Amino acid sequence: MAGKNFYDILGLKKDVTDKEIKQAYRRLARKHHPDVNPGDKTAEAKFKEINAAYEVLSDKEKRQKYDKYGDKWQYADQFEQASRQQAQYQQYSPGGGSSFRFGGDTGGMDSLFDELFGGMRSRGSSRRPQSRRGQDMESSVEVTLEEAFSGTSRMINLQGEQPCAACNGTGQIQNLPCSACRGAGVISKINRLEVKIPAGVTTGSRVRISGKGQTGYGSGTSGDLYLNITVSPHLTFERQGDDLTTNVPVPLTVAVLGGEVQVPTPKGKLALKIPPETQNGRVFRLAGQGMPHLGKSTRGDLKAKVSVVVPTKLSEKEKELFRQLNELRPA
Repeated sequence: MAGKNFYDILGLKKDVTDKEIKQAYRRLARKHHPDVNPGDKTAEAKFKEINAAYEVLSDKEKRQKYDKYGDKWQYADQFEQASRQQAQYQQYSPGGGSSFRFGGDTGGMDSLFDELFGGMRSRGSSRRPQSRRGQDMESSVEVTLEEAFSGTSRMINLQGEQPCAACNGTGQIQNLPCSACRGAGVISKINRLEVKIPAGVTTGSRVRISGKGQTGYGSGTSGDLYLNITVSPHLTFERQGDDLTTNVPVPLTVAVLGGEVQVPTPKGKLALKIPPETQNGRVFRLAGQGMPHLGKSTRGDLKAKVSVVVPTKLSEKEKELFRQLNELRPA
């Protein structure tokens, strides 16, 4: 949320009370809630901003840090630790360090951040991170057959490492181990990411998302993210490659005399004409009604397998008619 003032997002001034913060949040949340604005991406983005602002400003400790450090409030502990380390350095190295201060206008936090960490790195750190590409990451994702048919998206949590912002990945501040990363140069972080899963995936598919792996070091590029796909079994359809097979119940009278039945497909039901004297187990192929070919505009086929349904709970009249039929066509 860098660059966006949380008070401005809620339409408030900095000296606002906790009660006024809550009132503003409730009013704006109702106005921009996704349920009130279905399909409105602008309202959805605004709703996320409102929640992010309220999460910070409604928490007394977070609000104090935000008021002091602006959009870098999350680094407050590192700022203060580094300030103490800088003071120690100046104590033992008279005239050897620059002076800096905290507080004041939070709009200048970018320059303060550079002055604090950038300046200290240029003077005191002998360890500089080599530029290298970030590592690739993997995540397992399970989708339904319907989602594999039309494509879908998922919110996933990725736990990985990224260069420490406090020491810029060096592991040191003024030749002292960085307190934020304990000298490792990297910190663990969980990122929540929305990923797109294309239509046509199957169990074993590996979807590559460029640049969403581990963050690179120095000027190195980020690694890639690979989604390992599993498609859950379906009650109606059996999948073979991009073809689907389904059993279609056909009444005995329709199988004998011919007629029409409804066949389920991933897109809905289709009418299928059954010719007279259709045998149990016969397979009808519906071209182009199967699964999409991954990365293509074509589809597999749907095989509709006839399952003749023998009537039950027959009346005496119906039984008599079957007896007459049996006399005409003895087994």
